[in-house]
Amino acid sequence: MLRVTFVVAFFVISLLIGAIAPPAQAASSSLIRAFDDVEIQAKEFGGQNLEKAEFANVDLEGANFKEANLKGVTFNNCDLSQADLTGVDFSNGIAYLSNFRGANLKNAVLSEAMMLRSKFEEADIEGADFTYAVLDKAQVRKLCTRASGVNPITGVATRESLGC
Repeated sequence: MLRVTFVVAFFVISLLIGAIAPPAQAASSSLIRAFDDVEIQAKEFGGQNLEKAEFANVDLEGANFKEANLKGVTFNNCDLSQADLTGVDFSNGIAYLSNFRGANLKNAVLSEAMMLRSKFEEADIEGADFTYAVLDKAQVRKLCTRASGVNPITGVATRESLGC
């Protein structure tokens, strides 16, 4: 319950700060790498710095993101089934309507990520840190049935980070 209260309070404060903050400026297209409605052939992103990249409607099935920097990355309606996300930092990322079926999320840092309406069936989440991540309640229940391990970077137990 404390976790839910914190997330709600964080959301309300964010809205209030946004109301008094200066208007947002559009980012240069050279600063954000967007992958929209494209067919990505190589699917090799391992170890890369993809911070704040945007993937929309992209087939990333079996893609290699192992140990990539995915801070603030957006996956919107992407197929990440069987993808290797071992050891990634996906903190503050967004994964909306994305499929992580059978993905390897071992030792991933997913703190404060927004992952609503995404599916994680058969995903390996050993050692993954979901601290303050926002997921559908039904997905959290399913993930708790197989949550194990401690994240080697943050020292947080997967079960604890999910609120199991």
